[in-house]
Amino acid sequence: MRTTTDRIRQALAFETLGILIVTPLFAWLFAHPMGEIGVLAIIGGTLATVWNYLFNLAFDHMLKRRRGTAHKSLPLRIVHATLFELSFMTLLLPVVAWWLGISLLEALLLDISFAAFYLVYTFVFTWGYDRLYPPDAPQRA
Repeated sequence: MRTTTDRIRQALAFETLGILIVTPLFAWLFAHPMGEIGVLAIIGGTLATVWNYLFNLAFDHMLKRRRGTAHKSLPLRIVHATLFELSFMTLLLPVVAWWLGISLLEALLLDISFAAFYLVYTFVFTWGYDRLYPPDAPQRA
């Protein structure tokens, strides 16, 4: 199992890199000022950091309890990434609508785009992170 320090490092690295990629990309794609998208990305990133920690902690505990290990197979990684994004989309939807001053339907379309990006990004990032810092190996601080 991961230590608290490792979980914090993972969440902060995930969010920082995600914000650096998504801000210019989505400002261009959705024709909103980079400042608006940047602040939204920071708000979303902050919420996601907290949710990332809680979700991954619960998911790993569930895996450890049911399977005896926190190791994730390829199919389980797909389930993990999908569940994380669906749950986070639900949390973020009203924030997107409020911040950008758009309808819930418009916010849903933007949220789906964010989720599609982060679904792939979550899969790639957590796989890479697990290769660098295996979840069942003794953890370095």
